[in-house]
Amino acid sequence: MRRFWFEVAATTVAALFAIAPGWAQGGGRAGDADGAALVEKARKIHDAVITLDTHIDIDTRNFTREVNYTQDLPTQVNLPKMERGGLDVAWFVVYTGQGALDEEGYRKAYANAIDKFDAIDRLTKEIAPERIELALTSDDVRRIHKSGKKVAMIGVENAYPVGEDLGRVKYFAQRGARYISLTHNGHSQFADSNTGERDDVWLHGGLSELGKDVVREANKWGLLLDLSHPGKQANIQTLQLSKAPVIASHSGARALCDNSRNLSDEELDLLKANGGVVQAVAFRSYVNQDKNALHSKATNEILQELAKEEGFQLRGGFGPGGGPPPGGAKPPAGERLSEAERGKYIEELTAFRNRVKPRLEQRIKERGVDAPDVNVRDFVDHIDYLVKKVGIDHVGISSDFDGGGGVEGWDDASETFNVTLELVRRGYTEEQIAKLWSGNLLRVLDEAQAVALRLQRE
Repeated sequence: MRRFWFEVAATTVAALFAIAPGWAQGGGRAGDADGAALVEKARKIHDAVITLDTHIDIDTRNFTREVNYTQDLPTQVNLPKMERGGLDVAWFVVYTGQGALDEEGYRKAYANAIDKFDAIDRLTKEIAPERIELALTSDDVRRIHKSGKKVAMIGVENAYPVGEDLGRVKYFAQRGARYISLTHNGHSQFADSNTGERDDVWLHGGLSELGKDVVREANKWGLLLDLSHPGKQANIQTLQLSKAPVIASHSGARALCDNSRNLSDEELDLLKANGGVVQAVAFRSYVNQDKNALHSKATNEILQELAKEEGFQLRGGFGPGGGPPPGGAKPPAGERLSEAERGKYIEELTAFRNRVKPRLEQRIKERGVDAPDVNVRDFVDHIDYLVKKVGIDHVGISSDFDGGGGVEGWDDASETFNVTLELVRRGYTEEQIAKLWSGNLLRVLDEAQAVALRLQRE
């Protein structure tokens, strides 16, 4: 499910409309003198490396016999888009929003998680086993990729469904999960969330004692710990406690974009010492908050006009953790929808977007709107910064597609090549690009699984 307000309050509906006049589909930017040669070089590299995206949200209604990822759905990721864009590995996310810390909350969260595990199983085992297969190890990834099929992997975004039953950590690993975040937007029973920065209210001062136990269990069963949603102190304590390398599955550099979801230099230094990987995320508000806010403000009036002409009601987003926005503000209209209603609205919004996009672009041009969208170049700025800060061996790539992610030029899986193109433009070699796209992440997975085997023997 997309989590527009849920992820960051500054993101508006305008960010959903990719306006990309300067990007050639599957090619270079318009006006490049060396475009053809550069594109040819980038294409060879893109085809040679394994491209892996560590964070893709799913809606289980798109994993049925009738509606599924073999079809070119209006989702940002599905098999046709992956094939067009050359995205080889999709790390599907078992996401659960933060709810009440009680037995009823844990019961509902667990049911939600199992529903998503089951959906991924259906896709890979029943619906399209000839086109996509679940990988559990780096060897699986390489074998499946060599066979010509796409690769699915699983991450757990929010350990909340574990409840207080630590046996579920092992069970999630047995179901195929290979990373787990201790919280999401809202404090969990295991850790404080980054959202504590909004009101300076914290539940644990980092990790709870139960959270420390989950770190140990994750190490024991080969689950990478994901730093992308916990607060800074929780992340520092996780880095100090973990016996295996960790990851941030979808986070930018806070030095470039001061958002609590991005990692500070202190966290990055500790992550490097731990041997882990930060997966730079192509999410407009985490790449460049100011630029995104200006673009959204400049285009929002036009969007409202188009919505009125279409008879379509544009809603706000969803409050953090399912609750109201910070500061006591009235919850936006979108947040007051049930999960089923939210899903229906997202489908309607996507259809509206597709209908009005040509008119939106035309009116922006006519009115001389000068507020560029956050784009692939801005995104790769984060990769550049992270590489300089922690080294080429500790940086990867993620999108947060179908969870609010995307930038101009990489707004769905079909545009994946544009990321490689921009990396080549900046002088990255094939060896370096291979590390960024998958090599570093797979190395960390190997190391975490080696630690798990040792801990199980002990």
